[in-house]
Amino acid sequence: MKKYCILLIISASGLLTACQQAPGPTDEPSAGTALLAKYTDFKLTADLSGLTESERQMIPILIEAAQIMDELFWYEALGDKEAFLAGIEDAALRQFAIINYGPWDRLDGNKPFIPEVGEKPAGANFYPVDMTKAEFEAADLPDKTNLYTFLRRDAQGQLQTIPYREMFQEQVTKAAALLRQAAALAEDAGLKKYLELRAEALLTDEYQPSDFAWMDMKTNRIDVVIGPIETYEDQLFGYKAAHEAYILIKDMDWSERLSKYASVLPDLQKGLPVPAAYKREAPGADADLNAYDVIYYAGDCNAGSKTIAINLPNDEEVQLQKGARRLQLKNAMRAKYDKIMIPINDLLIAEEQCQYVTFDAFFANTMFHEVAHGLGIKNTINGKGTVREALREHASALEEGKADILGLYMIKQLHDQGELDADLKEYYTTFMAGIFRSVRFGASSAHGKANMIRFNFFREKEAFERLDNGTYRVNYARLESAMAELSELILRLQGDGNYEGVAALVAEKGIIGAQLQADLNRVDAANIPVDVVFEQGLKVLN
Repeated sequence: MKKYCILLIISASGLLTACQQAPGPTDEPSAGTALLAKYTDFKLTADLSGLTESERQMIPILIEAAQIMDELFWYEALGDKEAFLAGIEDAALRQFAIINYGPWDRLDGNKPFIPEVGEKPAGANFYPVDMTKAEFEAADLPDKTNLYTFLRRDAQGQLQTIPYREMFQEQVTKAAALLRQAAALAEDAGLKKYLELRAEALLTDEYQPSDFAWMDMKTNRIDVVIGPIETYEDQLFGYKAAHEAYILIKDMDWSERLSKYASVLPDLQKGLPVPAAYKREAPGADADLNAYDVIYYAGDCNAGSKTIAINLPNDEEVQLQKGARRLQLKNAMRAKYDKIMIPINDLLIAEEQCQYVTFDAFFANTMFHEVAHGLGIKNTINGKGTVREALREHASALEEGKADILGLYMIKQLHDQGELDADLKEYYTTFMAGIFRSVRFGASSAHGKANMIRFNFFREKEAFERLDNGTYRVNYARLESAMAELSELILRLQGDGNYEGVAALVAEKGIIGAQLQADLNRVDAANIPVDVVFEQGLKVLN
């Protein structure tokens, strides 16, 4: 019998090695092979013919910087990557661990897929695993809730904070140098400024100036999102940002077609179905909307389910002054639609409504989800601070739920105004099919929780019915009514900073019921993948 060793986080200062028996040659086939079937491969390519020679030279430099972000995310999610992977002898299981950045299945509620590993710490590796919430809240550390600090124990066992720039000094110094090298090649003034400021941000943990610069970029063909950004990985409090990177090539034609929609936000904000206090903030007028092909994912965005659209920056001050940029990742979106959405549609959507599931509607639903992040309110109306601060670990799930439902609200409003031509049934039916796709991301995902809440809310409001043959039929009129009710509920919870109310909503409706689970099992039995895994890098780009 062979042995393998798994490294588990147990404290700020060390890792625990747990060894156990691995299957021998006479045992059942490797579980890793079955687990890998959850994913389907997709090559990340793009048309680079429109790039200049200098822009082409930037790509390998940016990929190298992105790979450093990947290294940092491994530490934030788990700890020692190399020691962990070296302990897994089965090649398929090791590959599945690489996809998940650790021994926990991100598409199955973070369940351990290696025996004896135990549950994933809610705070990942941002906090000591033995730290309680009460201890954290009692600690007199002014920067303990800062996005860019780790919590660790000192020699006396007391909590202390360590800034990212100190924890990762060697790595961020190298990454900053690479961004400056890329900036020297940049021909677009906006991109050059952003890369220079982002390099400085990695060294100082002061990201707002580079966020403003990123918002000002308009004419660049290459884009890069890099640094500690989203807080999904911190499921203890939702305070800590995790490192990631995207390298993107703008599709100029598609971007031109989308540009008009960002300008409608102020009018749509005024029409939200809530009292005036919950929509008193004016969305930034400098927001924009563009389409891209991704050529590289790294870190947080590459872990488990893959992002197909981006809405940034997260900084509330930048959003209120400048708005946000919404990046539609066209090639990744097409991969999920062709390989996952269409098979789910054929299996679970009523035959007479299958025709209404289309790529254009899938693209629009995803796009308006990102635009809808700019609607609503960023600061509570009762002095509880920002919505993100007030709702803590539930903030991301509720924000994703808000964006989903308000994205659909936007589509209805724009369709009524004659700005969208397709049949509303396409958007609604594709939205319903999309719930079955996204709910498979599991309870560990903010997007998965949001989808579960919406599915259960819609079920209670009879926005759809399950037919005797196991397919689902949308009731379009009731869906519109349920959409308005859920929009109001979420906007009120956010504006009130109602942590207890959101926690109750997640506990009650953020679950998969027996019937839905049985139908998802049918999807699995049909060998429909849950998500994609990317073949990417310089070799793929040729």
